[in-house]
Amino acid sequence: MLYVLDEPSIGLHQRDNARLIKTLKNMRDLGNSLIVVEHDEETMMESDWIVDIGPGAGVHGGEVIASGTPQEVMQCENSITGQYLSGRKKIDVPTKRRKGNGLFLEIKGAQENNLKNVNVKFPLGTLTVVTGVSGSGKSSLVNEILCKAVQHSLGRTRIKPGKHKAILGLENIDKVIEISQDPIGRTPRSNPVTYTGVFDDIRDLFTQTPEAKLRGYDKGRFSFNVRGGRCEACQGDGVKRISMHFLPDVYVPCEECHGKRYNEETLQVTYKGKNIYDVLEMTVEEAIEFLLLHPSH
Repeated sequence: MLYVLDEPSIGLHQRDNARLIKTLKNMRDLGNSLIVVEHDEETMMESDWIVDIGPGAGVHGGEVIASGTPQEVMQCENSITGQYLSGRKKIDVPTKRRKGNGLFLEIKGAQENNLKNVNVKFPLGTLTVVTGVSGSGKSSLVNEILCKAVQHSLGRTRIKPGKHKAILGLENIDKVIEISQDPIGRTPRSNPVTYTGVFDDIRDLFTQTPEAKLRGYDKGRFSFNVRGGRCEACQGDGVKRISMHFLPDVYVPCEECHGKRYNEETLQVTYKGKNIYDVLEMTVEEAIEFLLLHPSH
């Protein structure tokens, strides 16, 4: 039997990571084969064989840099992974720690989920890490109590924090930004380009082309989220979902736009020989070079 696992150690405490590795090795010892995509040092060092892909990301990757036992990979001069595993490269532990600004956020009597009436102080002006084994109450303390309490105190009264007695020091916080694991954007089509606002600039660029002006196209014409320029057969997704009973859904390229998300009329508008689909398919480096000479970029 072949088992393929994609980064199974994500989010695990080192104690749980050791248990995971033990389970993987037990599966191997039963005569199975395991292929694991992983960054975790402990998992790599406990493996029988490592295949190191690189040397960089995107167009700078795609090559096998090293293949062998952990010891053999560590001896490979061209392997960045091997350099870190061997200690030739390392992230130095800071020699100084920031003491903060002297102010604190203090939670008293935290009782959400499995928290047992605990009191915790968080120094402000520092990088503070909350750690512990999986399921120990980290998210309950930070996400459900602390973050929601700060949001509530800043006027988001509909947000109700988890069970606690009091939080001191809220007056020292004037803004909170929560970076969660929720999908970005308002729709499933959102991506880093739309979320950061860069897509607005790209669409503005296409509306300024002679062809777009001649046809009377506005900015909305080059959005795949609204009617007008998008492919209506797939509603701008580029793919169609086929519902499979008792099996995961299958996604196939749209037969109308062939995965390009836009209708033919929209794709006829080009800037420097590229249409909106071509630009969105570029890597960040390609897009920077392509848009470099434009005044707004």
